[in-house]
Amino acid sequence: MAKVDSISIPVSAAECLGQLSDPIRLRMMRVLCAHELAVGELVRVIQIPQSSGSRHLKILADGGWVVKRAVGPATYYRVVLDELPGLMRGVWEAVGNAFEGDAEALGDDQRVRAVVSERVMDSSAFFGEQAGQWDGVRDGLFGRHFTDQALLSLIDPRWRVADLGCGTGNCTELVAPWVEKVVAVDRSMAMLSGAKARLENAGIECGHVEFLEGEITELPLESGSVDAVVCMLVMHHLEEPVVALKEMRRVLTDERGGGVVLLVDMCEHTNDEYRRGMGHKHLGFSEGEVIGMLEGAGFGGVGGVRVNNLRPDVKSSGPPLFAAVARVIS
Repeated sequence: MAKVDSISIPVSAAECLGQLSDPIRLRMMRVLCAHELAVGELVRVIQIPQSSGSRHLKILADGGWVVKRAVGPATYYRVVLDELPGLMRGVWEAVGNAFEGDAEALGDDQRVRAVVSERVMDSSAFFGEQAGQWDGVRDGLFGRHFTDQALLSLIDPRWRVADLGCGTGNCTELVAPWVEKVVAVDRSMAMLSGAKARLENAGIECGHVEFLEGEITELPLESGSVDAVVCMLVMHHLEEPVVALKEMRRVLTDERGGGVVLLVDMCEHTNDEYRRGMGHKHLGFSEGEVIGMLEGAGFGGVGGVRVNNLRPDVKSSGPPLFAAVARVIS
């Protein structure tokens, strides 16, 4: 039998505001208004240590903002707006709306969907029990990555693919077995050496992989020489991303069904430490910014620019990512 704890009630608006004065608690409130979560799930969404999460959650629980529900050994927390006293509900409505559309709030929304989707299905029903176990059985037999690798076989084998800002070759390693040619470009010879060693260690034939030193804003490639361009986690380092996108447009051809660009980068966020500590020029990008940059560089084509938010890895500590796909406009 589930047990719902009783709550205490703040006696003044000032007390309410004091309990909601921390941005972490505001984000917790917003998430818990929509989802019932355990402490471990909540801290993965907010991306804070469990000790900090427990402390903030205790303040909210002691103040009567959240209710606890014990189910067996687990405890779940939820904000039930309709059960809050009028004073508390009014204060929350006044301050909570400020978070809507905020970059951190959008990141929380993506992570909470990932956390909720990871829950094991209801084992009380036979199908739920079997479905909940199947992923674990499949991973144990075949590993976690065969689906991703198999889907790569959908790429046209005639394509020549440019991996721009290739780093140590993660993308090049994945794509190389499936296409006619890969051109890996990076400004650092050390990175290119690491990428080449990575492929050799993985037993991947490098005869059709070319490693070139160069700037992404001035590519060492002939115009119309590749069918697809991939650029992973590079754009936020560039002062003027559109300059790089125009270079990508220049080197692409739409023959053989190509002319495709794939950008993967960070969604818009507010962590300025990335700028100070890692030299990022941009704190991620909004969907509107991505579409505007790609269209401004000559991309769109059939279907226009598609921007999809990637499902976050709940064990990660960085901002959510997006994948943007577009074709050249002939």
